[in-house]
Amino acid sequence: MTPFEALYGRKCRTPVCWDEVGDRTIYGSELVEMSVERIKLIQQYLKVVQDRQKMYADRRRVDLTFEIGDKVFLRISPWKDVLRFGKRGKLSPRNVGPYEILGRVGPVAYLLALPPELVRIHNVFHVSCLRKYIRDESHILESQPMELGEDLTYEEKPVKILDRKEKVLRKKVVALVKVLWRNQRVEEATWEREEDVRSQYPHLFEIEG
Repeated sequence: MTPFEALYGRKCRTPVCWDEVGDRTIYGSELVEMSVERIKLIQQYLKVVQDRQKMYADRRRVDLTFEIGDKVFLRISPWKDVLRFGKRGKLSPRNVGPYEILGRVGPVAYLLALPPELVRIHNVFHVSCLRKYIRDESHILESQPMELGEDLTYEEKPVKILDRKEKVLRKKVVALVKVLWRNQRVEEATWEREEDVRSQYPHLFEIEG
């Protein structure tokens, strides 16, 4: 059944079959009954598809559980405050912490002991935002001050310009610079429009010079 047929109760008549006849007119209760039957049929088809998708997802799903007192990393997303051809870019997620689990809230959420600088953040997180920390005395964990938003994002700052190039578009040439961001590896550096970077971070070009 096509979306057109489900919506209008008849097959779509293309220019090829405009001269065909035989469509009957449907009135009143018969139209209502037919619509209800079609809705039920569509719901059955959707249920079959949803069950199939759930089955595939369940095969790969691994339930994560933590105990009170465990240490976990918190997954956050850094944003760069420059526009990339009209779109605000998102850098690779990173993990901060570790933070101690204080309790369990429902089947898939946990209460964390956050530091004072994150007091504005609601300290209950879904398990998908957490990653277990395996204690290792050789680990040196350096905490860097940052202002996290309620959606677990923060603004990332550029460190230096690594390279330059020009992108040839249909009607113009755009100067680009390769920017290394704080807390990001060199291979995660991104190409940005030089005009945007220069207007927001002019000090980078002074350092470069």
